Amino acid sequence: PDLRDVLAGIPWAVAGAVATRAYMPERATQDLDVLVAVEHAAEVRSRLEAAGYGTVQRLVIGGTTYRSPEGSLVDVIESALPWVSEALRALAHDAQGLPILTLPYLTLMKVQAGRAQDLADAARMLGLASRALREETRGVFRRWLPEAMEDLESLITLGELEMGQ
Repeated sequence: PDLRDVLAGIPWAVAGAVATRAYMPERATQDLDVLVAVEHAAEVRSRLEAAGYGTVQRLVIGGTTYRSPEGSLVDVIESALPWVSEALRALAHDAQGLPILTLPYLTLMKVQAGRAQDLADAARMLGLASRALREETRGVFRRWLPEAMEDLESLITLGELEMGQ
């Protein structure tokens, strides 16, 4: 679902598989993942409910899964991580015009999540990324997750091998 009208004026971004399609070949997904700063969570919740979205469940990572009036699932991830506000000010847009996290912050989010699918997504995106985007990603990691620099370099190498770069 397109949440641009519902969430107008609130900082938010598409994350997850829908966002990755801007940086790598699209993969199947069953939901739309949206990132918001925890301080905007109550307003997001209120607006989604007013637009007919029903609560399905709370997310273990913080946030809520909603079902749109058309039946689509939307995971609203509520984060208090220190980099989130900065990431939500530096957005990109996908082919549909949805606000998405830039590659550096999407990679950071996926590495912090640490699930196998997230790490595979990070490697593929980095494998296809330009040198400039990789350098920008390194800068974000140096600032927000310096202890993962070696992991980042490994993901870049794996991505290059997998994506034939």
